[in-house]
Amino acid sequence: MKRKAKLINIEENPQLAVREAVSCYNAKEVFIYPTDTIYGFGCDRFSESALEKINIIKQRQENKQFILLIDSLDTLFNYIILSKKKYEELLKKIWPNPVSVIFELRDDKKEIFKSKTAAFRIPNHKFCLSLLSALKAPLVSTSVNIKDERPLNDHLTIIERFSRYVGTIFYTNFEENREPSSLIDLSGETPQIIRQGSIKFVDLFGKLL
Repeated sequence: MKRKAKLINIEENPQLAVREAVSCYNAKEVFIYPTDTIYGFGCDRFSESALEKINIIKQRQENKQFILLIDSLDTLFNYIILSKKKYEELLKKIWPNPVSVIFELRDDKKEIFKSKTAAFRIPNHKFCLSLLSALKAPLVSTSVNIKDERPLNDHLTIIERFSRYVGTIFYTNFEENREPSSLIDLSGETPQIIRQGSIKFVDLFGKLL
């Protein structure tokens, strides 16, 4: 008999859903959850076993970085440095929103992350923000799909295809056709727009200038 994930509707009991997600995170488990963009696989960024499991599920190369969700700039500054002070005001303008930003990591974090940079986002999503506020730590967010396949954003399809791979799936009935986050790079001297998502280039350029 195939294992089936525990299913939790985040609208039915939001506080319970957050507590369950915190429990999954602290137990170093991989779970699936809705965001302000598309559904994501989530886990503790610092759990090597959880990261490895996501890579296996997605058939994804090990050295590829994950986008990380956080609750606040205070949490962000525990991990990154800004190449320019004015970028702090920019971040206040664009977040919370479906815009992920690449930063240079602090020297003491580069070895831990095995990278010089990492991408973070403060999401515009009530469940995510409640969860992140409880965690005060980065939460992995990577699309629910197999490598090179289209990301899934319908919870019934996600349950059907991935229920046997994770312990818990958090879902919402209020689904929309969402896009991945826009991605900008603030790790250098000049801001770079890497990917256009639900926030369009013209809107980002207006805030970057």
